[in-house]
Amino acid sequence: MADNEDLVDYDEDEEVADVAGDKKDGEGKDVKKGHYVGIHASGFKDFMLKPECLRAVVDCGFEHPSEVQHECIPQAVLGMDIVCQAKSGMGKTAVFVLATLHQLNVAAAPDEETTNVQVLVLCHTRELAFQIAHEYERFSKYLPDVKTAVFYGGVPIKTNRDILKNNGPHIVVGTPGRILGLAKEKSLKLDHIKHFVLDECDRVLEGLDMRRDIQDIFRMTPHEKQVMMFSATLSKEIRPVCKKFCQDPMEIYVDDDTKLTLHGLQLYYVKLAEAEKNRKLNDLLDALEFNQVVIFVSKVSRAKELNRLLTECNFPSICIHAGMRQEERIAKYKSFKDFNARILVSTDLFGRGIDIERVNVAINYDFPDNSDQFLHRVGRAGRFGTKGIAISFVSSKADQEIFDQVQSRFEVNIPELPDEIDMSSYMTT
Repeated sequence: MADNEDLVDYDEDEEVADVAGDKKDGEGKDVKKGHYVGIHASGFKDFMLKPECLRAVVDCGFEHPSEVQHECIPQAVLGMDIVCQAKSGMGKTAVFVLATLHQLNVAAAPDEETTNVQVLVLCHTRELAFQIAHEYERFSKYLPDVKTAVFYGGVPIKTNRDILKNNGPHIVVGTPGRILGLAKEKSLKLDHIKHFVLDECDRVLEGLDMRRDIQDIFRMTPHEKQVMMFSATLSKEIRPVCKKFCQDPMEIYVDDDTKLTLHGLQLYYVKLAEAEKNRKLNDLLDALEFNQVVIFVSKVSRAKELNRLLTECNFPSICIHAGMRQEERIAKYKSFKDFNARILVSTDLFGRGIDIERVNVAINYDFPDNSDQFLHRVGRAGRFGTKGIAISFVSSKADQEIFDQVQSRFEVNIPELPDEIDMSSYMTT
């Protein structure tokens, strides 16, 4: 963890501002924040979103807001800074997408103010950036003037420059390294940013190199802006780091850290030897009813080999791993999302933040390295409040130790996989 001196911190600035001159009553963002704490809404229509946003929400099939949406959206649309931790599948992405689209200023007669980048969303992987940009496209369906661009490494930077020069996006989603590069060379101007979002913020901030990139980007943006930070896991150590970027944020921690609450998700384990994994996996794929399934392995080499074996056994699968070229990874992800394949073999590249609506089965072929990784993997099944099942293979002493840690940390007793499972428990009818 870096020293606090390395962190952006508004506290001193705010105190200086107060000493320099008292604000008038009702002036400034902090006053607004204080007045609006505690507003709640029972449905999306009560959030007072733009009609265009509400129409898109209906088209996407969302009827009732999740707990995190219920807590966050009313505050987010008012411009409050937010630090939010909530488990996978609770709709955190929709919070900042809807809140920023609602506040976006896109005039019919564009001027300099309305054609600059107003929203900047940063995340730790290219796949997640691609997905977030897709969510902006879905929810801005009835806002045809809104332009979104996504920038990440592995793509020629000239392509990004051309988009910024010729297309003038209002919303930019990207990974820190590429965004910082574009900003330093002035291709991407950040002086009109009104909304600064970090998704999976603990992953973005936990590594010193990426955190420094974030800090450099942050310093290029205006002092007065909305900052929102979201993550499925947010340790007590990283929370103060997140708050350093915010001004009087509303902190929302949905469900206690120690509870594993992926509603509608059935968890099971199978104790077996390493040599028995392939046979058991074949049996499961034969027996289970699934829309789509994600199978997690520990290494790129194992992903390639298991993908080959499944194909030979007449289980047509696709594979995503870090050894692929960027274009190939995105193409495979999109193909799976578009339901062109039903079985995906993946390393943990796919284990965090990636949403595929039809996935209802997750299998830990190789057990994860820690309890956080377990949470992010099993969270791929049963997204968006649907049902799902996650099955973990436990084959070594190390697996058993981490499995015990998972049960202890999340206060859950995961049962052994029974011979028969009621299909209705993991298939949404």
